[in-house]
Amino acid sequence: MNSAAANGEHRLTLQEVIDALILDGKVPREEAERFRRERRFYRGMTHPLTVIAEQRWKSPTPPYRLLDLETLTEWLAGWVGLPYYHIDPLKVNLAAVTEVMSSAYASRFRILPVEVRATEVVIATAEPFIRSWEAELEPILKKDIRLVVANPQDIERYQVEFYNLAKSVKSALARGDVARTGVSNFEQLVELGRGKTTLDANDQHIVLIVDWLWQYAFEQRASDIHIEPRREMGIVRFRIDGVLHQVYQIPMPVLNAMTSRIKILGRMDVVEKRRPQDGRIKTRSPDGEEIELRLSTLPTAFGEKLVMRIFDPEVLVRDLADLGFSSEDAARWQEMTAKPNGIILVTGPTGSGKTTTLYSTLKQLATPEVNVCTLEDPIEMIEPAFNQVQVQPELGVTFAAGIRALMRQDPDIIMVGEIRDLETADMAVQAALTGHLVLSTLHTNDAPTAVTRLLDLGVPPYLLQATVIGVMAQRLVRTLCPHCKQAAPLDKDDEVLWQGLVSPWKAKQPTRLHRPVGCLECRMTGYLGRIGLYEIMPMSQEIKGLIGPHTDIAALRERAIKAGMQPLRIAGARKVAAGLTTIAEVLKVAPPLQDQLPAQ
Repeated sequence: MNSAAANGEHRLTLQEVIDALILDGKVPREEAERFRRERRFYRGMTHPLTVIAEQRWKSPTPPYRLLDLETLTEWLAGWVGLPYYHIDPLKVNLAAVTEVMSSAYASRFRILPVEVRATEVVIATAEPFIRSWEAELEPILKKDIRLVVANPQDIERYQVEFYNLAKSVKSALARGDVARTGVSNFEQLVELGRGKTTLDANDQHIVLIVDWLWQYAFEQRASDIHIEPRREMGIVRFRIDGVLHQVYQIPMPVLNAMTSRIKILGRMDVVEKRRPQDGRIKTRSPDGEEIELRLSTLPTAFGEKLVMRIFDPEVLVRDLADLGFSSEDAARWQEMTAKPNGIILVTGPTGSGKTTTLYSTLKQLATPEVNVCTLEDPIEMIEPAFNQVQVQPELGVTFAAGIRALMRQDPDIIMVGEIRDLETADMAVQAALTGHLVLSTLHTNDAPTAVTRLLDLGVPPYLLQATVIGVMAQRLVRTLCPHCKQAAPLDKDDEVLWQGLVSPWKAKQPTRLHRPVGCLECRMTGYLGRIGLYEIMPMSQEIKGLIGPHTDIAALRERAIKAGMQPLRIAGARKVAAGLTTIAEVLKVAPPLQDQLPAQ
């Protein structure tokens, strides 16, 4: 490094960084001066920004931001005149960036390739005054180098993770001595199904890749992991806040071995690849929390597709307000669930949060004096307060047979995973008639159509009148990130969208709307988490009077609205007006209001 020193190159020192921060007025002067005197001869290996971030200082000027590592990194980028860059692993092509340089070279200079383009390579550094490597690397890459400043802890961490993962994939391929072609047609898939996976599913490299995948998914707040075979390369995608993000491309032989590894852990038949299978795995997050994964495989044209649904361990401790219930919705829902007997239905498409609502409700109802039994396919979350039964049709344990058995178990409350057919609906009705509270789900677009759905299944109208307490339809919308959302007055386009959202209702138009911006907390998406929209229809005497062999759904819906039911889009409009979400998010998930709705 003598030549580097001669050229003025050096690693950042604690003294010079503090001096520069004091000069720029970015740190409280007295505390910084005292700290500088105390650490005058600091020569540790920890990056100076990391040491300063540990002090938890606040900026002495408005808005008095906490000087965390990202804030200090952003300041450093401005100080040295380079662009600031936040490393988002979801947007990094690991296979491409790890080919740019070796792990040892990246570690030596505290740099990390983060983007590879046609004519340039973007390289992140935490040591902006060491740049001799640029002259060495540029002729080898035959591309321009664009230098950016990134968080030193991120660079150090991802140097290890990116290169270890790439090394494991390469080592697994080399160990298996297989080509990168993968399965090219359905006939080969059938042959593969009769044989065994080329790579060993218990190989240490495959184990490392699967463990990395889970840890990565937990950190990114993913709700689902998709492992998808393609003709040439496999694809890994995460669903985060309801939106899929591609994470990594993996050679097909490695992907097949990963699938086999996960199937082994899920106690599934590894050899059988020609029919769908289900399984479950219990594992732990990096923080030590127990997490359950529900597995589902599906044979496709190029191999087995595997989806892992990640169940949030906090799902059972949420109260109704956390789920998105307004005070009026919560009061109406609690009034319905407080009834001693009858049927309560939750409707909506797959992934709309029905199970979360039911589990959270049952958790509140499951006191020591009450026997709560559930019948599920599959059991989505183990809860000690419930007696949970798994539906197993191959053993004769169907929903209908399960309800029949549960009724002999002296239950107070029965939760049925889904009413799919007349036999199940009949048993649910019988359970309600004999003094039990039954909660279940249906797949309908809104609350009123749940009545016509049960009539279509063959349930007599008089039994619906006697047993159904109420129906709730729900959807999930992404919520705006509270750290970066910005309010702005409505423009003409917003006014048109608002009218399209609430028409034909006359809902009061807000004076301003909040818009997504994007920050580090929400990974630059502008959204953080999801919240529920609810449409609750209690079965009043007037509504029951409209139920018959030829029920008029329009009249039923109109009567429900006059009785106080709030349609999903109006519930969404209220969330928009409160600054929790956007019109576009509501329009994506809530069904349009019917023309025959009465104006409000």
